[in-house]
Amino acid sequence: MLRFSLFFLTIFNITLYAQTGSLSPVNGKTTGLFPYLEYGMGADRLGGAKMTYLDTGILVQVVDSTVMNYKIRLSGQHHAYLPKIHFQRTDSIRRQPWYLTGSWKVWGDDKADFVSVTLDEKLPYRSYQLLHPSRIVVEVFGATSNTNWITQLQSAREIKNVYHEQPEDDLFRIIIELRHNQHWGYQVAYEGKRLLIKVKRQPPVLSLSRMKIAVDAGHGGENNGARGKETGILEKEYNLLIAKELEKTLKAEKATVFMTREKDTSLSMNERLLALQKAEPDFLISIHLNSSSKDSIRGTSTYYRYIGYRPLTEHIQKAMLKTGLKEFGNIGSFNFTLSGPTEYPNCLVEVAFLSNKEDEKLIRSSVFRKKVARAITEGIKNWLNACRN
Repeated sequence: MLRFSLFFLTIFNITLYAQTGSLSPVNGKTTGLFPYLEYGMGADRLGGAKMTYLDTGILVQVVDSTVMNYKIRLSGQHHAYLPKIHFQRTDSIRRQPWYLTGSWKVWGDDKADFVSVTLDEKLPYRSYQLLHPSRIVVEVFGATSNTNWITQLQSAREIKNVYHEQPEDDLFRIIIELRHNQHWGYQVAYEGKRLLIKVKRQPPVLSLSRMKIAVDAGHGGENNGARGKETGILEKEYNLLIAKELEKTLKAEKATVFMTREKDTSLSMNERLLALQKAEPDFLISIHLNSSSKDSIRGTSTYYRYIGYRPLTEHIQKAMLKTGLKEFGNIGSFNFTLSGPTEYPNCLVEVAFLSNKEDEKLIRSSVFRKKVARAITEGIKNWLNACRN
């Protein structure tokens, strides 16, 4: 067993040397659009399970290499995998034995609340949401607490309380308690070496007429998506037809609607993310049509990644079932790019299965597409009503 382990350690070191020019850990920074970390080397058609998206310019240390990714040491007990396109080697960096946290400030402006934490260096982090009570947790890898001063101003309206923990010597945990049960979004980024967490407030009026809703028609242009079982219709075309029906229905409720595409356009995931980042919607609905190798499978489903955004997907799923579609499920931890942003609640709707002839027949019906738009809108309204409680 020892020989087996030494053999693979040697192979890994040879690979690391070939790709970085060093057998020792290599320091560098994150780079490129929307860098992210993966938990391990597993993958499916949507890629490996993502741990977090990161800011650019964050200090990372490469300790091993695979074909597509570098293995990154986050802290003494934590590692992750970073796509090689998101790593820039920087030989001038010398990793310090420890990095300390400093003072905090909690405040709000006319749109959002903020938590800022001073740090010795731009260190990697991950975040997640907790419920009952609703909290945002941000873990900073490689940081040790020297926080003895937290200034909290009354201008913060959504943040109820903040505190921190040091569960490991080099893992610093920031906990932000929220006033409302529903998570409305947050963003983690650096300003210099100061970690800044922007927390969205619950809208003061929970009415569609006061909401800005992003609607995404999946695929488009060169990306056809799935094909119909019987007639060969293209997913991209019917995604757009349903998205436009949804746009009409939402606008009839006086909502402001932002469409990621309004025609048969090729858009990459990063282009969609950038457009959504600029639009700053209250929430996102992404429209898709499902497909399976088994033509007997049919039904409607909704998808989310973060637990705090599940309520939106649940309400839409319940409303969609009223159309007569079978239930395929409400699916969490979904590794889809547009489910990745933490900045706003989001829901991907797989309306029905193009690979099933009964579902495909429904999809081709303009009456059915209008019914779907009304159902999604009803689900959104039910969710907003639930947020008032």
